[in-house]
Amino acid sequence: MTQSTQTSSSNPASTTDTLMRLAAIIDSRKGGDPDISYVSRLFHKGDDAVLKKIGEEATEVVLAAKDARHGGAPKALVGEVADLWFHCLVMLSHFDLSPADVLAELERREGMSGIEEKALRKSRDREQNGD
Repeated sequence: MTQSTQTSSSNPASTTDTLMRLAAIIDSRKGGDPDISYVSRLFHKGDDAVLKKIGEEATEVVLAAKDARHGGAPKALVGEVADLWFHCLVMLSHFDLSPADVLAELERREGMSGIEEKALRKSRDREQNGD
C-alpha cells in the first residue's frame, strides 16, 4: 500500500471494528421497513435480489479495475470495492453469517498456499461424496 492511500483504518483492529459495526447496523435492518431502508428492502426482496446485487457490484469492480489500469481513477476502484464489500456484508447477514465467519476462514487459510488449500478442499469433497 502506498503512503498516499494509507489511512488510520489500515490498522487491522480498526478495520475489524469497522466491519463489525457495519455488520451490526446491517443486522439491525432485518425486519425493518423496506419503504425507508435500502438494506431492509434488499432483505425483504429475498435471496435473488441480494445475490443479483452482489453480481452487479462485482461486475462494477472489474470494470473499475480495468479503467484504473488504463488511466482511470484508482479512487473509483476503491469506491466500487466498498460497494461490493457492503453488499457482501448484507449477503452474509441475510444468510445469518457475519464478517467474523469470513475472518475465521481467512485465518484458517493464513500461511497455506492457495494450491495446498485447493487440494485439501478437493480431498474433503471427494471424502464427502464417497469417491
